[in-house]
Amino acid sequence: MDKVFQLVFYLFLLIILVKLSTFAYRVFRERKYRKELAQSGMPYIDKMDGRQFEFYLQALFQQLGYNIQVTPSSGDFGADLVMKGKEKIVIQAKRYSARNRVSLSAVQEVYAAKAYYKANQAWVVTNSYFTKQAKELAAACDVTLVDRADLQKFINEVKPVFKAREIFENITPEPRKCPKCGQDLVVRDGNGTRFFGCSAFPECRHTEKINKQ
Repeated sequence: MDKVFQLVFYLFLLIILVKLSTFAYRVFRERKYRKELAQSGMPYIDKMDGRQFEFYLQALFQQLGYNIQVTPSSGDFGADLVMKGKEKIVIQAKRYSARNRVSLSAVQEVYAAKAYYKANQAWVVTNSYFTKQAKELAAACDVTLVDRADLQKFINEVKPVFKAREIFENITPEPRKCPKCGQDLVVRDGNGTRFFGCSAFPECRHTEKINKQ
C-alpha cells in the first residue's frame, strides 16, 4: 500500500507541477503580448480613422528612406500611398475594426493600382486580418498582405520616431457629414475619449466613434 500511495502522490505532484508550469507560461506569454502591443502603439492605431492611418504609414516608411506620396482621397486608382525607393510600391491602407476582415476587393484594387502607377510591388496593409478569399487572390496576383500581426512586428522592429499616439492626437480625422442634419462632424473630447460630434450641437446630438467603419 505504501508503494501505491507513493505512486499516487508523485503522480498528483507531477500533475500539479505541469499545471503550474502551463499557467506560468500563459502569464509570461500574456505579459509579452501586452508589452509588444503597447510598444507598437496598436491601441492608438485601432482608434485612428483611415486618413490618420495613411499618415502614420507615411511616417513609418519615410523613416526607412522611402519617398512617400499620399494619394488624393478620391481618384486614387486603388492606392492610398505610393512609395519610391529602390523599387516603387503601391499600398492600400485598411484601418478596420477588429471584427472586420479585409476582403478580396482590396487586393483587386491595389493590383490595378500597380499597373496604373507602373509599380514593382503592391501591398495591402491593415491593422486587422484578411479573408481566405483575399489571401488566395493575393497569392495568385503576387500582392503582399501585411496583417495585424505582421504590422505590429514590423513597427517594433523599426521603432518609429513618430509614435502612433502622436499621429492620432495631432492629425485631424477625415471630414465627415452628420447623417441626421448634414452639418459637419467635428472631433470632440469627453471622459478621455475622442469622438465625432455634430457641429450643430445642441440642436443635433448625433455622435460617432472615430474608428467607426
